[in-house]
Amino acid sequence: MSTDGPLPTESVWEYPRPPRVELDGRRLVVIHRGVTLADSRACRRVLETSHPPVFYVPRNDVRTVLLSRSEATTFCEWKGLATYWTLTVNGCTVPYAAWSYEAPSPEYETIAGHLAFYAERVDLCTVDGERVRAQPGDFYGGWITAEILGPFKGGSGTTGW
Repeated sequence: MSTDGPLPTESVWEYPRPPRVELDGRRLVVIHRGVTLADSRACRRVLETSHPPVFYVPRNDVRTVLLSRSEATTFCEWKGLATYWTLTVNGCTVPYAAWSYEAPSPEYETIAGHLAFYAERVDLCTVDGERVRAQPGDFYGGWITAEILGPFKGGSGTTGW
């Protein structure tokens, strides 16, 4: 995906289930405490019904030296076992700042070797210079930009959606 002018709007209610993975060539930047953690134009975007997109950044575009693998895991019925990463930068430790699928299900193998960041756990996430809003709640990690329309799963009262 490339931007030449405003993007068309996307309703998360038109995203598929099971989720779809697509390439996204927009510039994605993640910054915490003045340090650029990720800077990429080669991300994968996962689109799933009721969720803002989740951006997965190739490890080559992430300062992985600032991340340490935690013991926490969760299981996604589609993608498989998720691994969580703790961020340590400039004396600040942020548990579960990012996650990955080290050995995802075959349909999602294109996100292996990629990391996704929780926008609410770092200082700044941008997509082509636009500041991202975090998906509501503390579990899902979708990124909301101007073209993404809700309502979004994750906030209070939405667990049954």
